[in-house]
Amino acid sequence: MPVIAPLPLDDVDAESRARIDAGLATGMYSQTLPLQIVARAPAALRALDEGYKAMFRRSLLDDRLRELLRLRSAQINSCGPCSQSRKEESVSEEDVACLFDTDSGGLSRRERLALRYMSLMSTDHYAITPDVYRELGEEFSAAEIVELGWTCAQTIGGHRFLHSLDMLGTAPPVVA
Repeated sequence: MPVIAPLPLDDVDAESRARIDAGLATGMYSQTLPLQIVARAPAALRALDEGYKAMFRRSLLDDRLRELLRLRSAQINSCGPCSQSRKEESVSEEDVACLFDTDSGGLSRRERLALRYMSLMSTDHYAITPDVYRELGEEFSAAEIVELGWTCAQTIGGHRFLHSLDMLGTAPPVVA
């Protein structure tokens, strides 16, 4: 059980429940457990949901790339629930295995550069130099680079927060 007890879905306020149900229906959300925790603070759930909706299937970055980034962040940040879920059919288990060594698989140069950027943002953001941006600029427009950065920032922070909650833990919650 996570360190903060999730609200039973029947106890989630009506607005938050409607957001969760709508997100599940569109495929934006694949599970409710993290949302049941965030729903303890309805304003936080509203912000999370609005942020997801702003980019879900509307991004300048294609859905496959966004899914690869989400999964790589989940791997780096040890986010079990996110590592297990799949939101984009074009990403195979072989693709997921390649995320650990992006040079070994069938990823495009664009995907490899974006995943390298995600890894640097997660592990050594000081290593993101003008040269990194120059190389990104060979494959991405300026607007796409901004979306890439924003996507990485949101994904990394979200995964780190969820990891800290021990989403797949077996101990009883410490906060109810």
